[in-house]
Amino acid sequence: MKQIIAMALSGIFLLFSGNSCSSDESSGLATNDEGTRTVDPTLFLADGLAEPITTVEKTLSDGTVATCYKITTTSTPTEHQMGPWCPTHISDGADKGGKWFENGELYDVDGAFIENMADFYSDATWKMYDENGNIYVTNSLEDCQNAANPNVGEEYENFCVECLPSYVTDITLTYYIPVTPVKLDSPDYISDGIPGGGGGVPPTDGPPADGPPPGDAPMGGGDGSVIGLAFNGVNFDPPAPTSAILDAYTLAPMDDNGGHVNPNTGYHYHAATGMTTKIAQDDGHSAMIGYAMDGFPMFERLDDNGNEPTDLDDCRGHTDDTRGYHYHVAAAGTNSFIGCFAGAQGSFEIN
Repeated sequence: MKQIIAMALSGIFLLFSGNSCSSDESSGLATNDEGTRTVDPTLFLADGLAEPITTVEKTLSDGTVATCYKITTTSTPTEHQMGPWCPTHISDGADKGGKWFENGELYDVDGAFIENMADFYSDATWKMYDENGNIYVTNSLEDCQNAANPNVGEEYENFCVECLPSYVTDITLTYYIPVTPVKLDSPDYISDGIPGGGGGVPPTDGPPADGPPPGDAPMGGGDGSVIGLAFNGVNFDPPAPTSAILDAYTLAPMDDNGGHVNPNTGYHYHAATGMTTKIAQDDGHSAMIGYAMDGFPMFERLDDNGNEPTDLDDCRGHTDDTRGYHYHVAAAGTNSFIGCFAGAQGSFEIN
C-alpha cells in the first residue's frame, strides 16, 4: 500500500549553523528565518539512517562553499520489500519478476516476456532459457560481479542478471545536500547518465540519455553521480545504461519499486513507481518523494487528479507560491527522474 508519511527523526540531533528552520507539517516544506525554502531533514526516516544527520561545509558542483546536510544511509528501504527481479521459468507470472524499460514504457518481466524476447527485440540471438523452460539467472556474488561490469564475458550472454541484497554488506553511503539550494545561471543537463558540468547545453539526443556513464557497470550505479535521495535513504540513480545491458545480451530488471542492486553501491532506484514514502500536499498537488542533490524537492509526476504540470522546464521543474522551485519526476518507463539540475549539486561518497 502506498504510504503517506511525515516522520520526525526521533533521537536525531541536528546542527543548523545558526539558521533555524520551520516545517509546514502538512506539506513537508521548510523555510529558514528569511523565508527561503530549505531542505527539511526531519522528513528522512530514522530507520534508513546509519548515523544522525549533521551539517558540514562542502563545496558544491559550481565551486560554491555551502552548508550541507550530511546524510549517511544504509541504502535499505524500510517501507517496502526488495525484489523479485528475474523469473526462473517461462511459465512464471508477473509476481515472480520485476520491470524493464523500453521506448518509454514499463514492462513486466514475467516468463512470457523472457520467452518472447527474440520477437520483442527482433533478434534471434535472444534465448534466455533452456529446453525445459528454465531461465538462466545469475545465482552468486561472483556471477553478479562478472555480469554487472563494462566488459561482460560471453559466458553470461542470455542471462538475467540478479544481484541480491545479501551480496552487499557493511556498505553505507553519505550524501551532502545543500541546506539552501543555490540556483545555477544555466541548468546542468544530465547527459550519458552524469551531470554535464553546468554548461547549460542539452545533450543532442535530448535529456536524459541512456548510454553508460564512463566506467559505469551495466547494472547502473557506482559512477559517482546521484540524482537525489528518497526519504527512506535510498538514492535516485541516473538512467540505467540499458543499451549496454542489451548489447551484452543480458537483462538486469528493476523490481516493482523501480530499484535493483549494484554489488558496489547496493540498492538504488531508476524509476519512481509510487512505492516509497511520500508527503501529501493539502492543495491536491502531487506528493513529495525526496530531494534532488541540489536541495530542490522532488514530487511525483501527477497530482491528485491525475494531471501533469504543463509548464515544466527542461529539468522537469517549475515554481509555485507554496513550494517555490521544485521538480516533478518523469514517468517510470522513461528510466529517468529529471532532465537536468537547476541548482548546484552536493556530493556523495561510498563508505
